[in-house]
Amino acid sequence: MTAGGFPKPARVAIVHYWLVAMRGGERVLERLLDLFPGADVFTHVYDPEKVSDKIRAANVKETFIGRLPGARKHYQKYLPLMPMALEELDLRGYDLVVSSESGPAKGVITAPDALHICYCHSPMRYLWDHYQDYKESAGSLSRIMMPTLFNRLRQWDISSASRVDGIIANSSFIARRIRKVWRREAVIVHPPVAVDEFRPSANVSDRYVWVSQMTPYKRADVALEAFNRSGVPALMVGDGEMFKFVSANAGPNVEVRKRLSFAELKDAYATCKALVFTPEEDFGIVPVEANASGRPVIAYGRGGVTDSIVDGKTGLYFMEQTVDGLLGAMERFEKWLPEFRPEDAVENAARFAPDVFDRGIMAAIDHYYRASRLVA
Repeated sequence: MTAGGFPKPARVAIVHYWLVAMRGGERVLERLLDLFPGADVFTHVYDPEKVSDKIRAANVKETFIGRLPGARKHYQKYLPLMPMALEELDLRGYDLVVSSESGPAKGVITAPDALHICYCHSPMRYLWDHYQDYKESAGSLSRIMMPTLFNRLRQWDISSASRVDGIIANSSFIARRIRKVWRREAVIVHPPVAVDEFRPSANVSDRYVWVSQMTPYKRADVALEAFNRSGVPALMVGDGEMFKFVSANAGPNVEVRKRLSFAELKDAYATCKALVFTPEEDFGIVPVEANASGRPVIAYGRGGVTDSIVDGKTGLYFMEQTVDGLLGAMERFEKWLPEFRPEDAVENAARFAPDVFDRGIMAAIDHYYRASRLVA
């Protein structure tokens, strides 16, 4: 029994959208596997070579999507079939189902007495707030088909949200998005960040650091142009479709790397003047890692970063996602920097430690278990 009365489940199923890389969602999955040893994992597409040893050690089962031609590489093309694939899963006999939602995951059909909790990284962006962006970048045939297909997917997305006993959001930003599109309230449990693996350094340099995937919405272009114009020493780390553009247009003051080893990344955080964070993220682990390394963050002040970075204490916000907005923040930062205390950043980052996540998840499960029994 947990403290709130939820009986220790005999069987747990974790439903994760797809397993083709190790990003924030997969780190959450790893922690869920620690909380529920022996849980079965269901996913649409599974590439064992792209995930961690911990996930490979689990009993991972694919939906029929994983057996379709080219699914490992082109899984998103099968999005219209994913609701059917989820509803075909046999989850009889599971006492607890935890769906990890960013792509379709929560639409499973559970046993009547099972507790179904959805940990939501974000409602599907391509259906809702990023729909027009995805439509503009799609091919001509996809643009013709998207309005009809996505209209049906939105209806399914809303109806499947009503099947879930309780929803956990990874940030206040996502809780608001859930309220907007699903009309459901969510408990907030921030994702786990391995903050104890980062340490401050006494050897702080004048170099700014930018770390993210180089895709358009991460706005590497904004950071690059700000670094080029200001002439400050900078390091930009990330891979993606914008890597060639960033590499080709970087000034002599900007070093561009596709990736760093973990030791190099920790050193880059700990010795930088500041981390520059340009995207609007659902949560954003990178700013927390920088704070855990004792360094401040200059962040676009929207999205999950408003939960993680304390404006005027562990970093500064800029409110226009433009080059001029970032340059203005960098000018303010130079004046504010003497007020910054590394110990404040480290203390702030501790709020997102894995054990805090564990307690939050178990408390949320107990809360929703009690609520479901009261309704019954």
